[in-house]
Amino acid sequence: MRAVIQRVKKARVEVKGETVAEIGPGLLALLGIAKDDAIEDAEKLALKIMNLRIFEDDAGRMNLSALEVKGEMLVVSQFTLLADTARGRRPSFTQAASPEVAIPLYEHFVEICLAAGMDVKTGEFQARMAVSLVNWGPVTIVLDSKKSL
Repeated sequence: MRAVIQRVKKARVEVKGETVAEIGPGLLALLGIAKDDAIEDAEKLALKIMNLRIFEDDAGRMNLSALEVKGEMLVVSQFTLLADTARGRRPSFTQAASPEVAIPLYEHFVEICLAAGMDVKTGEFQARMAVSLVNWGPVTIVLDSKKSL
């Protein structure tokens, strides 16, 4: 499972010109699920993201997590994070999970965040979405559950 995390002042998702989710200060999590991912990947990644100390304390140091600052989280599925560009110019997405595998893992990821006390909004799975954000910092971090978290 891969994620691109962005610390944001605000973010929103539109589907067919209508806003389906919107957050204020917090995290935008673009989430890509691989066909070999399991529940453990969702749990490990969710805990890592919520507890990343990427918000500033009173001294201006990145020392606080989204949980500590009561930040919101917008989770958007993005299978293109699993793109393989090793051959040719057209990305291959063969490592991306099918919807039958990805949807339950995506939902489990969101449930873990909600259970921890995060205010979580989501995009619309398998929809063509317009994601807009104001990156705060900027802070952008790439995580992979198959690598050391």
